[in-house]
Amino acid sequence: MSIKNRYEFVFLFDVTNGNPNGDPDAGNMPRLDPDSSRGLVSDVCLKRKIRNFIELTEEQTPGFDIYVKEKSVLNLQNKKAYEALGLAHEPKKLPKDKDKAREVTAWMCKNFFDVRTFGAVMTTDVNSGQVRGPVQLAFAKSEDPIIPLEVSITRMAVTTEKEAEAQSGDNRTMGRKFIVPYGLYRVHGFVSAHLAQKTTGFSDDDLSKLWQALENMFEHDRSAARGEMVARHLVVFKHATALGNAPAHKLFERVTVERAQGEAGSPAQAFADYSVKLDGRSISSFKEVVEVS
Repeated sequence: MSIKNRYEFVFLFDVTNGNPNGDPDAGNMPRLDPDSSRGLVSDVCLKRKIRNFIELTEEQTPGFDIYVKEKSVLNLQNKKAYEALGLAHEPKKLPKDKDKAREVTAWMCKNFFDVRTFGAVMTTDVNSGQVRGPVQLAFAKSEDPIIPLEVSITRMAVTTEKEAEAQSGDNRTMGRKFIVPYGLYRVHGFVSAHLAQKTTGFSDDDLSKLWQALENMFEHDRSAARGEMVARHLVVFKHATALGNAPAHKLFERVTVERAQGEAGSPAQAFADYSVKLDGRSISSFKEVVEVS
């Protein structure tokens, strides 16, 4: 059963001595808004972590396969629908029968969590249609400007024998990595009941899995590059209807983040330097659900 209520949410997470989302066009340095120097994390980056968590926890559960996963071949993913439905496919074309074409796309939604959640453009050589997903994320942005550091690192080994000979057996190589000493990031999300009902069938169970992924995805995504990343707060606004009861921006304004400690104008050092409030009261738990009527 598809969800019946519209939702918006505010998700807060932080990073300590890590690179939350490197920019490949800038030597993999942390993404920055050039005007404000506030850090950015792309929606694609966060969706990747959600996908990875669902793949880890629901690998054996029917209907929770992941469409865009590491090393996947999308043509082969799309072909699964045709094989399951016993249909032949023409290059880059959906079945001419509109009912069968809808069956192909519906099969993809039913069997792939990320298609059902975020939507997908599946118009490859094996055409399975395209859908707009009910769950959308904006870019995450840090609450304050960040100051990325470029740190020198050493490796006590070389790659080739030629390099070893050139160093007379010293076998020491130098490298560099970028880190953000500390940054608190905020991202806004949207869940459309209408798109869930009309296009993908995104359900209450799927929604529960999404909240679970947001809370736990950093716990299973550790790496030297990402440092310490922590999910801090998730504020969910649940509307009484599918259409909704209030504009999203008005709801987001109810969640405020202020500096609670530290010298004014100095960079924040930890999450304790901030005060997060909902309607003027401090938030204590990870997840807060607000009924919007």
